[in-house]
Amino acid sequence: MTDKKIKVLVLSDHPLSPSGVGTQTKYMIESCLKTGKFSFISLGGAIKHLDYTPVQVEPYGKDFVIVPIDGYGNQDMIRSVLNTEKPDMIWFMTDPRFYTWLWEIENEIRALVPMVYYHVWDNKPYPDFNKVWYDSNDYIFTISKVTDDIVKNVSPNVKSTYLPHAVDNQIFKTLEKQEVIDYMDQVIPQSKDKFMFFWNSRNARRKQSGSLIFWFNDFLNKVGKDKACLVMHTNPKDPNGQDLNAILEKLGLVNGEVVFSTQAVDSTLLAKFYNRADCTLCISDAEGFGLSTLESLSCGTPIIVNMTGGLQEQVTDGEEWFGIGLEPSSKAIIGSQDVPYIYEDRINGEEFVEAMCKLYNMSEQEREDLGKKGQNHVNKNYSFTQLAAKWPILLEEIHNEMGSWETRKGYKSMELIEV
Repeated sequence: MTDKKIKVLVLSDHPLSPSGVGTQTKYMIESCLKTGKFSFISLGGAIKHLDYTPVQVEPYGKDFVIVPIDGYGNQDMIRSVLNTEKPDMIWFMTDPRFYTWLWEIENEIRALVPMVYYHVWDNKPYPDFNKVWYDSNDYIFTISKVTDDIVKNVSPNVKSTYLPHAVDNQIFKTLEKQEVIDYMDQVIPQSKDKFMFFWNSRNARRKQSGSLIFWFNDFLNKVGKDKACLVMHTNPKDPNGQDLNAILEKLGLVNGEVVFSTQAVDSTLLAKFYNRADCTLCISDAEGFGLSTLESLSCGTPIIVNMTGGLQEQVTDGEEWFGIGLEPSSKAIIGSQDVPYIYEDRINGEEFVEAMCKLYNMSEQEREDLGKKGQNHVNKNYSFTQLAAKWPILLEEIHNEMGSWETRKGYKSMELIEV
């Protein structure tokens, strides 16, 4: 036996960034570090850095080093890190389109260390075009039940485990009501004494931010302009989305009916937004998992979602419902040169407005009961405690089974095919 720690090279969003990928990466790393059996070198990408100096994250010191990079890395960078740091495995996470360059040198990497991929895919049809990438990994963790089904059907010979996103229910929890009201009345005074819908997503095309505002206006026309407020925690001028301010002007929503929360807030403050909200919304036409709705349920606030991707397993466990799930009214096949085909799930605007009215017309007790059931669902199936317990065990098992460098097992760099 040896006391040598298992060194993991991580490719992901910067683990201290607020993105869903970054947050989950941080959870995974910290859960493993607490065992004392691991060390991590994280190539922190997907954000613009002011300083590219490697940093040690306290209190872990040299066991948790973040190297700021642009994008997610490149082949020469990986070769250099393999040579200098001698990691025992490479763990990487997010959409496969960001890692084709990495899989192109899998024969170099996997001869030395296992490649472990945490995968998200939003929808069917089964992406057979991903098979070559799936088959280039030693192990795949799948982010949702949809993704798990896809991997097991497209690449059944690759070892895979369903391990969904998790939420820290010590932060995202039910808070003292008056504390929440006092805070929100100060930061979002337009929401005072109103029914509050909350939307916490990037203003990007697939998130349907423009449709949301138009349909919220239809909802207000039914219940009264002064009865409800939509708080959108997003950048209304995001170049990847629509000009949301222009939409407000077009619809005449200029009296605080829709409020943009544009400043980054830490998780403890974000939990107050969820606690104040009467309902959290997510109507993306494609959503790998949907962290905002998971956080909302963890705070006891019900959700209205499109029944796509990972949102489906959040809003219902197959028996109980924890909000309203809207079946897509259309499933168009869209695609690109990299992704030839995938369903784009669009909901019907009238059905969405009806769902908003249904939540609005519930009694406060009915909404509270609905949110409480959702909170129990999250605590049972998606808690950070469960994730923290599983990650170290699974990564240690992969290391013990597959080895690295001198102990590498289970990988053949060449395959003999009879022709």
